[in-house]
Amino acid sequence: MTHTPRTHLDRPLASVDVVVLTEDAGALCVALVERAHAPYAGLWALPGGVIRPGEDAHVEDTARAVMARKLGPSRFHLEQLQTFSGPERDPDGWSLSVAHLAVVPRRALSDMRPGVRLFPVDALPEMAFDHADIVAVAVARMRGKGAYSTLPTGLLEEAFTLPEMERAYTVALGQRIDSSSFRRKIRDLAILEPLPPGPRTGRGRPATRYRLAADIGPFNRTLSTGP
Repeated sequence: MTHTPRTHLDRPLASVDVVVLTEDAGALCVALVERAHAPYAGLWALPGGVIRPGEDAHVEDTARAVMARKLGPSRFHLEQLQTFSGPERDPDGWSLSVAHLAVVPRRALSDMRPGVRLFPVDALPEMAFDHADIVAVAVARMRGKGAYSTLPTGLLEEAFTLPEMERAYTVALGQRIDSSSFRRKIRDLAILEPLPPGPRTGRGRPATRYRLAADIGPFNRTLSTGP
């Protein structure tokens, strides 16, 4: 099918794209959608959609609608990432995209729509538009901000064990973490609340599960490797 660019438009094409990061099989992964139509039919792209002035009070509303439509409803952390713009990024003409970062537990993506797949961020397929650049910025945000915040815990369910939290930070930061140092820092920061023990399912005591304490800001120390 021949694609005719909409070069006659006198205003930018305004949209939102969402970088959905999750953990799958021990790797940091991104959810991508296979494009069914031109331009770039058959290539992979970020979930996205045009901004709807009559329906969306804010671009975050557009991002949440994109998530629900392309991936199904789920619990997730969402933050604005960066605006990407220019005349070369879209064959349809001058465009801008307000990119967002979503961090989602893997179980929340169990009902992904047809045509959506997870790819490791270090092994991306050929992508449409400038979406590979957007993914790179999102991964840098995760690995930078994740070292001094609770951003990586968005990969976890609401209740989690310390080993699960440590694994989430390892995946998010893309590096090994010293277990004893990590747990000491978590204890010193006092960012977790223990939950009542669950029912005993075996001979041993069930692992202690935690949730994040309320109103946690940036940390005064990094949770990456080192003392």
